[in-house]
Amino acid sequence: MNEEELVEYFRAQMRKDPDMASAVAAIRTLLEFLKRDKGETIQGLRENLTSAIDCLTGVDSSVAVSSGGELFLRFISLTSLEHQDLSRCKKVMEERGELFLEKISMSRTKVAKLCHTFIKDGAKILTHSYSRVVLRVLEKAAAEKKRFSVYVTESQPDSAGQQMAEALRKLNVPVTVILDAAVGYVLEKVDLVIVGAEGVVESGGIINKIGTYQMALCSKAHNKVFYVVAESFKFVRLYPLNQQDVPDKFKYKADTLKTAPNLSEEHPMIDYTPPSLITLLFTDLGVLTPSAVSDELIKLYL
Repeated sequence: MNEEELVEYFRAQMRKDPDMASAVAAIRTLLEFLKRDKGETIQGLRENLTSAIDCLTGVDSSVAVSSGGELFLRFISLTSLEHQDLSRCKKVMEERGELFLEKISMSRTKVAKLCHTFIKDGAKILTHSYSRVVLRVLEKAAAEKKRFSVYVTESQPDSAGQQMAEALRKLNVPVTVILDAAVGYVLEKVDLVIVGAEGVVESGGIINKIGTYQMALCSKAHNKVFYVVAESFKFVRLYPLNQQDVPDKFKYKADTLKTAPNLSEEHPMIDYTPPSLITLLFTDLGVLTPSAVSDELIKLYL
């Protein structure tokens, strides 16, 4: 499977199911790559998979594709320690890959099950941009016959909040789209804030769509709870201390990284929210405080 085929397969997965997380599409692509790979040694197979992950992060620069790919590689690579025979090893790798994919496909449902209980009847919720996990949580709450209303930021520069509002209207949830600059103004009316995450870092902080950090700061100032919902494949081995510590490869879209002559003139697409501003994280591993994230990360990557 050459680079062109790899990229085309990844894009086809995304087109086939728009609701699929880019990390899940990347893992499906890597599993297909593994099945077609002609590597003659375990080391060669591992190197080929690593270069395939690099190729996919060049197409989609989101944190989740990078962390999902790395976790997938670690999960299936444990096999090489158990089996010396290449064909047997590869077969077990494929089985483990399928198992990993099955496991992460259930993630959103688990998160929704945990989080919807924190939404009380009559709640006013603020959310940011478009998040499939947040949408699943609100969908679950609506299915449980809870009455609530949502404020969603329009989320420039791509107005992703409009897509979120449209999806909520289909669920018959009262929704108001607000300006990004109106977060502070609206916060006194809301009961809780729920956001998704592109990546959860070692400190328990998150990397998410630009504007999340200011929302968290305003929530803290207004004494409102700030909940994060994210799947465990978004746990990434990074430890940023501030915005400048987040690598450029995550801050900008893949196309921008390739074409922009000067990145300092481009708008970053994500920002970093420190753990001190987060109340709880709802993941498929359970409900975590930010300080518990590093323990879970160690378990995932060991």
